[in-house]
Amino acid sequence: AFTSTLNAPSLAGPRTPQGSRAGRFSARTAPSLLYVRYVPRRHFYQDDDAPYASPFGGLFADGRADTLAEQVRGPLFDPDEMNNASPRSLLRKVRATELAPALSQALGPEVLRDPQRMVQGIGLALQAYLQSDEMAPFSSRFDDYLRQRTPLSPQEMRGLALFKNPDKGNCMSCHTLSDTASRPERSLFTDFGYDAIAVPRNLALPANRDARHFDNGLCRTASQLRWPDPGQWCGYFRTPGLRNVAVRQSFMHNGTFATLREAVAFYATRSTDPAKWYHGRSTFDDVPAAHRANINVNSTPMNRRAGSTPGLSDEEIDAISAFLGTLTDARYEAAMRAPGVAAV
Repeated sequence: AFTSTLNAPSLAGPRTPQGSRAGRFSARTAPSLLYVRYVPRRHFYQDDDAPYASPFGGLFADGRADTLAEQVRGPLFDPDEMNNASPRSLLRKVRATELAPALSQALGPEVLRDPQRMVQGIGLALQAYLQSDEMAPFSSRFDDYLRQRTPLSPQEMRGLALFKNPDKGNCMSCHTLSDTASRPERSLFTDFGYDAIAVPRNLALPANRDARHFDNGLCRTASQLRWPDPGQWCGYFRTPGLRNVAVRQSFMHNGTFATLREAVAFYATRSTDPAKWYHGRSTFDDVPAAHRANINVNSTPMNRRAGSTPGLSDEEIDAISAFLGTLTDARYEAAMRAPGVAAV
């Protein structure tokens, strides 16, 4: 559902992104909507060192929506999520709820007669909420560290150093931050760009029972928008922000990992121990063979040879994971400590 933001860790059940319909599973995990007001609209940018311009921004993992109001249409009409058959059927449902008078008052009576106006009105209302301060609280321990230099633990500080180190974790090359700035909005832990890191195929997804099925990510959006050579973007997905990442139930666009540490370890050892991740199947098994040249095999620590020493030790993976735990906002930190809490 489009209101999904964060979930507490789960140690049981399939690693599949379940929507609002019982027994139905989406092809992707729901990205967090916290801090979404900072995601820029789609654009291309080329810095001085880059050979060509690259895409940035846009919503969903593949950038197919350009505004929050547009993004709302996705889950409203997705058969695996809210499954509304059409704007007209949605209008009939909304008119029967207590929301109808409020929408009419805010947007005019025509919103209760015109299906497209109704969809637009819902989109604008949700967009206003998602852009509110409530959805960008900046209340984590890391924010206290930025503003007041409230100490982090030695392990967390080591994790921060490894996260930034271009020869170790190199995480900051995509998950950007500025730990010398007191303004937390400069540390959103994403550059809003796209990368092809070839996460393992999630065999728990029903669609993946068909060996010919692949989620090609950005290249589908590129085709719809008629970008030149859309195939060059197959396998690319938008770099998510990492705030509150420690309280997610699943990780990566396809939910293939169940723990944060597993996700960090994948980056560290994808290239040095591919059999661990691809389980004896073809390496890069969730990217079609025709597009495997798109996969990032050059960035540290994913640029090492199979069998070589990983860029991060187990202790260093633990340290980065511990640092990422400092990015949890206070309300979710408190909820995680409450007994019996399964989701936030």
